[in-house]
Amino acid sequence: MHFSVHKKIRLGFFIAFTVIVAASVFSYLVAKNLLDNAGRLNHAIEVSKKLEVITRQLKEAESAIRGYTLTRDSSFLDPSMQERSNRIEEEYLLLRKITADNPVQQHHLDTLRRLLTIKYQQLKVGGEESTQVKQLSSVKEGEKAMDLIDNKVRDMIRIEESLVQEKSELFHFFAVLWVPMILISSLVAILIGIYSYITLTREFKLQLHIESRMKSYQRDLQQNISLLNKTNQELEQFAYVASHDLQEPLRKISTFSDRLQTKYKEQLPPDATQLIDRMVSAVSRMRVLINDLLIFSRAGRITPESITPVNMNQLLQEVLSDLEVTLEEKNVQVKYDELPVIEGSDTSFHQLFQNLLANAIKFASPDRPLEINIHHQILTGKELAVVKESQQHDTFCRISIDDNGIGFEQAYAERIFLIFQRLHGISEYSGTGIGLAICKKIVDSHSGYIQAYGEPDKGATFVIILPLKQKLKTEDHEVWLKA
Repeated sequence: MHFSVHKKIRLGFFIAFTVIVAASVFSYLVAKNLLDNAGRLNHAIEVSKKLEVITRQLKEAESAIRGYTLTRDSSFLDPSMQERSNRIEEEYLLLRKITADNPVQQHHLDTLRRLLTIKYQQLKVGGEESTQVKQLSSVKEGEKAMDLIDNKVRDMIRIEESLVQEKSELFHFFAVLWVPMILISSLVAILIGIYSYITLTREFKLQLHIESRMKSYQRDLQQNISLLNKTNQELEQFAYVASHDLQEPLRKISTFSDRLQTKYKEQLPPDATQLIDRMVSAVSRMRVLINDLLIFSRAGRITPESITPVNMNQLLQEVLSDLEVTLEEKNVQVKYDELPVIEGSDTSFHQLFQNLLANAIKFASPDRPLEINIHHQILTGKELAVVKESQQHDTFCRISIDDNGIGFEQAYAERIFLIFQRLHGISEYSGTGIGLAICKKIVDSHSGYIQAYGEPDKGATFVIILPLKQKLKTEDHEVWLKA
């Protein structure tokens, strides 16, 4: 399976993007776990510090009572046991607030509260005047209560340490995967970057080569266009001169044949008279052919100066007026829509419609009156399947000319637009076979399209597609021709 360069580059960038996203997500998880682990460690340290403060203050209070018991020095009771108890209470409340999200620790703190209450009572009693026996008993009870408090503190510290250990293990798991993941993703991203760089460099060099070749082709094309324009001008001059020069011997042949018939008509045998008639007919046909060739060479030749907005309704009425006699003789009925204004050569459009209507009249069916219907649609280039890609956004007028004449085989739809191509003999229908070729040349010169559809004995339809605005190409750029 072959992938184009653009598909490979897109696939490479997609893989690189996916790898980078995956690495980013994994890095986020690792960083989040690291922060959680650090937060848990700080939490454990803070809990341990608070417990240590409580334990230390209790032991200091207990040592003060022992010193007072032994020496009876009241300085050991400064600060007082009540003040010491208040400080311990403050630390306890802070500790309870810190561990508010841990039910197990809260339960331990409830137990610690009861032990501290007992200890507060012992400290209070120890600070009062009493007998030596009673004081010794209070000291023993204090030691026992302190052991219980130490055990509870150790339990709470173990819980914090176990939580820290769980977080550390999870962080270690992520850290073990994170380093290879980052390494692999970095290598993949580097390899994709190198491949993309090589591919883009190769594509860039290829593009430069193509552009160089295109510029060369454009220069050659411009030279060929200039040469073709020059050749066309020479051909037009040749056609004009040839037609003008050919007209002179034809006139002489026609004049001599007329004189021959007039002067020696009675003396000529019937065969000679018939030959002269055939010669005169051939001369007439030759004259028509030369004139049609001259018209064909000039057809479709438009310049920016000849482009104007053409009122197609008015133009169609002028064409019908020119064909009025023929239409009445053939009893032709013509129906047409209100046509829009189209930019183009007024003379060329007149010739276009006159040729198409004359063609319909010429090939009318002898079995029924001829009916011609002219309809139109305004469409965009995208809605038409025949326009070039550069014309996709242009607006077109699609004009259809339908008739119920003799029609033709659809297989000949392309052939009828070629010069000198006829579907019928000269004896059946007159003409030189240039009329529809002229129509195609006119439509092509206006950046339009012409199509033919026919069915024998049922009629024919000629479809003309013309842009509403003309766009002529100059050597340097394209300009819109506006009125």
